[in-house]
Amino acid sequence: MTQISTKRIQTGDYETVFHEGGEQNKETVIFLHGGGPGATAMSNWKDILPIFSERYHVVAPDIRGFGSTDHPEERPTEMLGWMHQRVEQIAALIDKLGIQKAHLVGNSMGGALALNLTMNLPERFERVILMGSAGASTEPTPELYRMANFYKDPSPAALENLFKWFVYDEKILGDQLTAITEERFQEVMRPEVRKSYESMFKSPPYMTIPPAALRRMNHPFLILHGRDDRFVPYEGSLQFLTHLPNAQLHVFDRCGHWVQVERKKEFVKLVLDFFAEEL
Repeated sequence: MTQISTKRIQTGDYETVFHEGGEQNKETVIFLHGGGPGATAMSNWKDILPIFSERYHVVAPDIRGFGSTDHPEERPTEMLGWMHQRVEQIAALIDKLGIQKAHLVGNSMGGALALNLTMNLPERFERVILMGSAGASTEPTPELYRMANFYKDPSPAALENLFKWFVYDEKILGDQLTAITEERFQEVMRPEVRKSYESMFKSPPYMTIPPAALRRMNHPFLILHGRDDRFVPYEGSLQFLTHLPNAQLHVFDRCGHWVQVERKKEFVKLVLDFFAEEL
């Protein structure tokens, strides 16, 4: 299986850390991770990138405010400010890598970023996949509230509960649950990660994309959602389906927020088939 390398690159006045593989392949896929405590590109996509790098040039950055990408000294105090920085980050990243056009795969907060990129830079992207995507107008769930306020009780037990709630049945994580919790807890307790996360959620994490913008996105969209997602209700994806002019939606029963984990086989097949379709 193709080797995935970790690299740093200058994006504006700071460096972005990203993971890359399949550079010899013609088409590029940008993978955008979610926004849970301690999230990084590798925590979201490590089991997926080697598979897709067999056919595609894959790029998975640590999004601004997360992971090992440089954190800003002066942090935005709400999510829209962060989103503006992230759009500029991905634009600078693909420019530096010489990528003229790419496909997008966005999970949760990364889905909202994919929509913002498609809205602001439509000529740079081709096919778009949204997975448990934020960006629709839905009421925050109790689980999302706990996630947003994680640092009011930043304990391993609280983090483990979040991971259990991310999936429909935590048995699918098996022995990995303890290891995931330990690894992510080390990440969330890094001072720069904590400061960035807390600044994002000082106010409600507003990421809603206006329907007037959605209906002008003519890109092909594949929308994936777990029916039992307790962080981003699947009704949000129904809203995307209503407004996006060229979209299809797949809802998975007995599946929570992590389709790529809980339904990995179906995820891979649907995404590969979607990318291979003729425009």
